[in-house]
Amino acid sequence: MPPPSISKSTFLMGRQCSKLLWFRYNAKDQIPAPDEALQAVFDQGTEVGILAQQLFPGGVVIAPGIIDPQEVIAQTQKVILSRKPLYEAAFSFHGGYARVDILVPVAGNAWDLVEVKSTTQLKEEVHLPDVAFQAFVLAGAGVKLRKCFLAHINNEFVRHGPIDPQKFFTLEDVTQPVSMMTGDIEEQIDAMQRVIGAKSQPDIQIGPHCDNPYTCALHEHCWSFLPDASVLTLYRGGSKGFSLLKRGIQKLADIPADVPLTDNQAIQRATLLAGQPHIDGPALTAFLSQLEYPISYLDFETLGTAIPLFDDSSPYQQIPFQFSLHIVRQPGANPEHFSFLADGTGDPRPDFMRRLCEKLPTIGSVVTYNASFEIGRLKQCCEVLPEFKPWFRTVEPRVVDLLQPFRGFRYYHPQQNGTASMKAVLPALTGQGYDNLAIQEGGAASREYLRVTYGEVTTAERRRVRQDLEEYCGLDTLGMIQIVDQLKRFAK
Repeated sequence: MPPPSISKSTFLMGRQCSKLLWFRYNAKDQIPAPDEALQAVFDQGTEVGILAQQLFPGGVVIAPGIIDPQEVIAQTQKVILSRKPLYEAAFSFHGGYARVDILVPVAGNAWDLVEVKSTTQLKEEVHLPDVAFQAFVLAGAGVKLRKCFLAHINNEFVRHGPIDPQKFFTLEDVTQPVSMMTGDIEEQIDAMQRVIGAKSQPDIQIGPHCDNPYTCALHEHCWSFLPDASVLTLYRGGSKGFSLLKRGIQKLADIPADVPLTDNQAIQRATLLAGQPHIDGPALTAFLSQLEYPISYLDFETLGTAIPLFDDSSPYQQIPFQFSLHIVRQPGANPEHFSFLADGTGDPRPDFMRRLCEKLPTIGSVVTYNASFEIGRLKQCCEVLPEFKPWFRTVEPRVVDLLQPFRGFRYYHPQQNGTASMKAVLPALTGQGYDNLAIQEGGAASREYLRVTYGEVTTAERRRVRQDLEEYCGLDTLGMIQIVDQLKRFAK
């Protein structure tokens, strides 16, 4: 039996981890399907790829919807004689199978290869091997290549009217670095096919490669042996956790006293051993003394698509479409809740800013969690809507970042597992979390908003999801009130 073909995606898998490559061909059913977040990334990549075809118009899409490699290759051979731009053309050579994003005819019966990426810059460690693999296969299949290009998103692009592909994309000539890599591709393919043909999976220990350049699909499978409070939850541990694993130390509580730890890492270990949170009362008191009534607890939800949806926005720019605002007017008062969730398919920023300007008190503290995010979004909105700049200048000095005492380990609970995110802090402090909500994190909120706002869904479905969004964003600000109340108790 001939060795299996290796596509460019599986070639990149093999470069990252040979165990993943082996599973891909020998135990594919054990590799989880992409989750919603990863699938959304793939879908955006597809949209960007289709837009890039307009850079070289008048071409032919090869075998749309057909998966069988031999059929795609056969159709490619029929169309290639037309000397038109080819989209998704396929070739094979020496066990490699490459389906090329765009192939452009040029003088001398040659072609230019264009690989399209939805990133805003060239990532040499992953993009160049990708193009080199394709160049190796095409050259071996008899295609005369003149140059190789990477088409990625122009990070300075700002939308004004219909998207102009010529302005949206940046074409980088990668012919020279790719040519220096193609000589090693044959050997790499041979090595990968030996891995695929092995009777058992390679013995690969977990390490930084599990998340570089991408989080591996087998991450949960390979990391499942770790205890809950493992050495890899060490706060900003970096390579230290993997070094401890190599010494046979898996549990955070088992880190020997002679291992140097930062102050925050030492607190993390000590709280786990004691089974009690670390509380720096004076520091919490100092933090809480900043708060002035009325206290406004504020949280945003945003969307950020590769291809910007609105004028005066850029690729991946985070556009706010929702806020939750809880206001506590005075000590002991019940919080008042105001919210905004954009309706319709237009730019949500004008109504978002108008509503926030109306409801946010003109005095008192504005509490957010990771304040740089909300401040950054407001600044961007003011660039597009300069009439709000005077208002924002009165807001920014009043912003208090609730992340601060947790990032500084002024309070740390062992259940936080080395993170200061609100998704960890809220249940650790209050016992209340997001598990009972239909939407449990910001990425899901963005995806669901996009789906029901710009997709084809029923009115009932749209209404249900919008209610879910209100509940999720509302818990973010209500949770901040509960966190502050708890910190007040600890400070006393």
